[in-house]
Amino acid sequence: MTKTVSEIEARHSLGLRIIAVYKAIKSACLVLVAFVAFGLHREQNFEGLMHTLEHLSLQDSSGMRWRLVGLLQKWGPSKFVAIGIAALAYAAIFATEGIGLWLRKHWAEWFTVIATGSLIPVETYEMFHKFSWLKLGAFIGNVVIVVYLIRIAMQPHRRTP
Repeated sequence: MTKTVSEIEARHSLGLRIIAVYKAIKSACLVLVAFVAFGLHREQNFEGLMHTLEHLSLQDSSGMRWRLVGLLQKWGPSKFVAIGIAALAYAAIFATEGIGLWLRKHWAEWFTVIATGSLIPVETYEMFHKFSWLKLGAFIGNVVIVVYLIRIAMQPHRRTP
C-alpha cells in the first residue's frame, strides 16, 4: 500500500516537534548564557564572581574550581562581551531551526541538517581529544537528528501556499 504525502508528513510531525523543542531549550539556555556573560562584562560583577569562587568552602578534589578561577582571570571581564554575542548568535540559529521545524517548513529541515551537521566534525575532534559522556551524548544526538532530518527532507512534501 502506498502512503500519501500527508500520511508521511503526519508520521514525522512528532519527531519534528521533539527536535524543535530541543532546539528551543538550547536557544533559551544560550540566551541565559549571554545574559550572564553581558553581566560579567561589568568589572564589579566579574570581581564579585571571582571573590565568590575563591572563597567557596567546597571540597574540590579535582581542582576544577581553581582551573575555572584561573581561566576567568586569564580572560578578564572584556572577553564576556564576545561570549555573549556568540551565545546570542547561536541562540538565533537554534531558534530559527526550532521555529521552522515546529511549523514543518521544508527549508528548516535542510537548514538544521546543514547547521547541525557542520558541528559534527568539531564534536568528533573534541570527543577524541578529551572524552566525556556529555560530549558523546551530544555527538550521538546530533548524528541522529541529522540522519532523521535527511530522511524526512528527501521525501516528497506537500506544497503549502
